[in-house]
Amino acid sequence: MAIKDLRDKIVVVTGAASGIGRATALAFAREGATIVAADLHEGALDPVSKEIEALGVACMAYAVDVADEAAMKVFAEAVGERFGAPHVVINNAGIGYLGLFLESDLEHWQRILRVNVMGVVHGCYFFLPMMIAAGGPRNLLNVSSSAGNFPSPSMGAYAASKGAVSIWTEGLKMELTDSNVHISTVCPGVINTPIVRGALGVAPSVPDSTLEKMREYYQKEGCEPGVVAADMVKAVKKDRDIVLTGPKAALVYQVRRLSLKLIRAVTIDFSRKAGYL
Repeated sequence: MAIKDLRDKIVVVTGAASGIGRATALAFAREGATIVAADLHEGALDPVSKEIEALGVACMAYAVDVADEAAMKVFAEAVGERFGAPHVVINNAGIGYLGLFLESDLEHWQRILRVNVMGVVHGCYFFLPMMIAAGGPRNLLNVSSSAGNFPSPSMGAYAASKGAVSIWTEGLKMELTDSNVHISTVCPGVINTPIVRGALGVAPSVPDSTLEKMREYYQKEGCEPGVVAADMVKAVKKDRDIVLTGPKAALVYQVRRLSLKLIRAVTIDFSRKAGYL
């Protein structure tokens, strides 16, 4: 159910300290929404909290590990006690990893699945019941990735996690088809965010030259996180289903439908330019 006026609505954003999450929290704040900004470390939220409050809206900063089931339960309860059921929940927190499969350890698989998949599951599991019970238009946005529609070499665990988010979210949409909660799957393309510059796990075998090539590609070809944030605001206002946002996202989605051989060739070419191969 679309929410056309976001003034005084409660919007929860995970991974809000930087990148897409930060831009999204600010975008909804500019619409007049009250923001619940969550991230792993509360101190990292100080700058965005101040920016949000400078816009004349309230911001609740909350430190939580989305991979921690018990912590996410307490987080949802804290939000409910202070504000009641949120109108919008954006499960955005995520981490990445770069490295060829056979040159990487298995621990990064566990970490990525805990954060990228279970973090989204926890956000849905603990917020959806109160959103449904509250009635009225409510929106849930699960942030996947263009990589969830087709993977890139050297980013297998990340792509697998985002593919899981996309597929599971489709099932959830069907389960809640008669509810008051509209669900969107957000698939960003090439976005120039700290997940590339700073928060990316890297296999020891990846040389610094590859990382530099990757950074240059994302800076040149990627868009700013604000583009994704603006599209998420539109998604809430217009009940959008799958949000293909940023460079390459729509291309990957459409070409995959036409030809796996073609999208594989395009992805290999992209990966070499970006430094993945």
